[in-house]
Amino acid sequence: MNGVHDMGGMQGFGPVRPEPNEPLFHAPWERQALAMTVAMGACGQWNIDISRSARESLPPAQYLSSSYYAIWLAGLEKLMLARGMVSAAELHAGKAEDPPLAGVRALDGAQTARALAQGSASSRAIDVPPRFVVGQRVRARQIHPASHTRLPRYVRGHTGTVERIHGAHVFPDTRVSRPVPPFVDEAHWLYTVVFDGHDLWGSSASAGLLVSVDAWEPYLQAVEGAP
Repeated sequence: MNGVHDMGGMQGFGPVRPEPNEPLFHAPWERQALAMTVAMGACGQWNIDISRSARESLPPAQYLSSSYYAIWLAGLEKLMLARGMVSAAELHAGKAEDPPLAGVRALDGAQTARALAQGSASSRAIDVPPRFVVGQRVRARQIHPASHTRLPRYVRGHTGTVERIHGAHVFPDTRVSRPVPPFVDEAHWLYTVVFDGHDLWGSSASAGLLVSVDAWEPYLQAVEGAP
């Protein structure tokens, strides 16, 4: 999915200007938006990749005119509406009007700290060896999938070097293919691939700029003749 969120290197957005001494949150509601999104992940009705896809597939005009945590809230509303966990009228009113949807898990307050500390592992054991090795030159595939992907558009078609192998992890592209549980649990080897900034951005890139991208094996292909 070539969504508007994938704007690295796109024209017209200007340089990235970090905010000096940027706080974690600019307003109390942003802290609440993060907490609600993380807590709702415990409901079992979607996974992290489906949640990310919901945000990234918002209409471009809405996405570009929204702040970071406003996008998080919009993605959460989209997921809950699609699963009948909330109605448009309830969102408009800001309060519950219908009984809770049956069969949905809820994160008890006392469980929160333990659940966050425990997390949910994305690593998996698979019975095939990694195709690539550290130091190998690889090319990011030139793909334009109709659905979710974690391969940034700006590295597609470019060549980089494998810097690290992270083991096998759940593959986001197929993780979103079934939007309701049980979710697809396909796993592939995950690599850190380093790209030269000049290869990506041309002569305008800063001297010595390197860009590291975590890329699953299906995103990559070997470069013939390269070591």
